Amino acid sequence: MASVNTVYNTLKDLANKEQKGFVTPSVFNNFAQIAQVNVFKGMLDKIVASKRLRLRQADGSRHMSVENQIKEDLSSLSKTTTLSKSNGVFTKPDDFAYLISMTSGGTILLGQSTRVNVEVLYDESKIDYILKSDLSAPSESHPIGLISDDIEVFPSSISRLRLTYYKYPEGLSPTTGARTASLPSFGYTTSNGVHVYDASTSVDFELPDHYVPELVTQIAMLIGINLRDQDVFTYASQEDIKNKQ
Repeated sequence: MASVNTVYNTLKDLANKEQKGFVTPSVFNNFAQIAQVNVFKGMLDKIVASKRLRLRQADGSRHMSVENQIKEDLSSLSKTTTLSKSNGVFTKPDDFAYLISMTSGGTILLGQSTRVNVEVLYDESKIDYILKSDLSAPSESHPIGLISDDIEVFPSSISRLRLTYYKYPEGLSPTTGARTASLPSFGYTTSNGVHVYDASTSVDFELPDHYVPELVTQIAMLIGINLRDQDVFTYASQEDIKNKQ
C-alpha cells in the first residue's frame, strides 16, 4: 500500500526543487486524508466510466479492462455486512461509500442459498412507477431497493439485507500492514531540528502504492503547489525504490 513516508518525502523534495517552500509534517497530515478521499472518489468515477465503455463494447478484455483494474485496486476496501430493518428502512453502514451488490437476507437450505439479488434504483420516481404497475410490482423473488440517505426495499416483508460495498479508506499500519481506525499520518521524531520518520507512530494510506503520484499531486494542489506530473512520477518512483532498498 502507499507509504506515507514515500508520499511525504516526494512532496517535500518536489516543493524544494520548485522553490515552493518547505512542507511541514503537520501541514502534510492536515491534507493527507482529504487527498486520499479525492483519489478514492476518482477511482469510483472510473468504475462508472468503465461501465459506459463496456456498454459500448469499448472496454478492454481481462487484464486490459479498466473496470477490472480499478476493481482489483479497490478489492481491499470491499466489505460485506448484514443489515436489519429499523423503522421501515435499512441504515447504511457509517463507512459506506459505493454499493457493489445487495441481496435479501436469506439462509442456506440443503446446501443452496435462498438469497435473491435486489434490483437497485436511485430514482424515487421510478420506484413509484414500478410500485403502481401490475406487471413490474416487486416481490420477494424479485425485490427492488431504493438507495438514498437510507435503503428502502420493496416488498416490505423483506427484513434483512446482505450488503457488499466499498468502504471509505482510512489507514494501515506501516509495520504490520494491518488496517487501522486512524487516518493517514506522517509520524516523526525531531533530531537537531530535523523531522525523522517514525514508523511506529505513522499510518500509511489504504490505497495501492501505484497511486503515490496521484496522492502527491492531490496534496500539492490542496496546499497550493503547482507541480509537473512527470516530476511527480519520477520522484515517487525514486522514493519508492529507496524505501524498498
